[in-house]
Amino acid sequence: MTPFWVAGRPCDGPTAVEVRGPWDGGLAGVTSYASAAQVEGAVAAAWESRHLDVPAHVRADALDHVSRSLTTRAEEVAALVTAESGKPITWAMAEVARAAATFRWGAEEARRFSGSMQRLDTDAASTGRVALIRRVPRGPVLGITPFNFPVNLVAHKLAPAIAVGAPVIIKPAPATPLSALLLGSLLAETDLPGGLWSILPVPNESAPALAADVRLPLVSFTGSDSVGHAIRDANPAKHIVLELGGNAAVIVCPDWTDLDHAADRIARFGTYQAGQSCVSVQRVYAHRSVYALLRSLLADRLAALPVGDPRSAATHVGPLIDTAAADRITGWIDAAVAAGATLVTGGGRDGTTVAPTLLTDVPPTCALVTEEAFGPVLVLTPYDTFDEAVTLVNASRYGLQAGVFTHDMRVVAASADLEVGGVVIGDVPTYRADQMPYGGVKDSGTGREGVAAAMDDLTEPRVTVLTGWRL
Repeated sequence: MTPFWVAGRPCDGPTAVEVRGPWDGGLAGVTSYASAAQVEGAVAAAWESRHLDVPAHVRADALDHVSRSLTTRAEEVAALVTAESGKPITWAMAEVARAAATFRWGAEEARRFSGSMQRLDTDAASTGRVALIRRVPRGPVLGITPFNFPVNLVAHKLAPAIAVGAPVIIKPAPATPLSALLLGSLLAETDLPGGLWSILPVPNESAPALAADVRLPLVSFTGSDSVGHAIRDANPAKHIVLELGGNAAVIVCPDWTDLDHAADRIARFGTYQAGQSCVSVQRVYAHRSVYALLRSLLADRLAALPVGDPRSAATHVGPLIDTAAADRITGWIDAAVAAGATLVTGGGRDGTTVAPTLLTDVPPTCALVTEEAFGPVLVLTPYDTFDEAVTLVNASRYGLQAGVFTHDMRVVAASADLEVGGVVIGDVPTYRADQMPYGGVKDSGTGREGVAAAMDDLTEPRVTVLTGWRL
């Protein structure tokens, strides 16, 4: 049985949990849920550790160790990700590489995380005074992570918290706890004080009470907007960081001549890991002059994508996380067709696997346009002017990232009107570098991931005024 981690110590709980992969139901591993007493032990240890002065070199060295270990053990970790989540092994390897980079960025940021000095003698009454401005942790952090990136999204909670010296408790997704627990085994090999971190598998119904604990003043949640909003609304006095996903859009402009490249990127990143990414391409807006050709190219690309066993290096599209997710996606496809949409390709299903799908003529009120599909489905719509395309993108209640295929600098300037947290020019919205600020607006959340940006969210400025000092 794989242990979980309470204040840096391996523990087993009273309730065993079998973790089975969505591809064939194979057993990925066995762990257990933490008991109420074990959860209390983790929270109490985090609270007691909130003023620990852990030197930057200890924090940085620990993060470096995890980064190096992930690189050394990449195939093993990726195989675990594939076993429990069904993510194709190629994408699992890419995720492990990103997680190693995320921890490496955490180590680098920990070494340069410093305060600033501000002169105050700009006013005669403040002659001889300077201000030392430091950023200090807001307090212990509760990080709640989803199933779709079971290593890297845990890394995006752990690395910033450790970098700033904030105690952190991770609640991994019940479907994919094993990857997070493996990260715990790597942290246990370091010199970090145990009270600084815990990784606790608990049922989702236990999360509200954990999020409400006053000893955890900061909650960082990645997942569905309904759950994220519920956490925010139930805890108005807390600092809540939410990364809630979206229905990412891409605009293909008439000046973009390499439609083959655009089609390749859109098909690839509308369906990678079965579309289970919050910036997976979902809505495609093509200028009417390129619409017909792009539709043909996308249909060909999607039909050719390898679908099947996620353990095969050839597989691009694997299963969805469970049967309920596959039911929802195929139900939305059927509803769109019933409402007048044209099914260009795909739409089929085998167990938990949904074929890469392209639809056109989808009414704007359909769920495939208004909601986050989180599946391998693309909706293609024509537009006539860039202003119209911007209006279509902004009509969504989400606003995470958008992509624009263009070389026109006037369009690049106008892309600032897109109501999203990030715009990617010349590529799909799926692009993300793990060091950059990443997050959205509207129902896509509040706050930012990306190690340095997250460190700002986890801390607040504290000012010390020094009297009788010369700058």
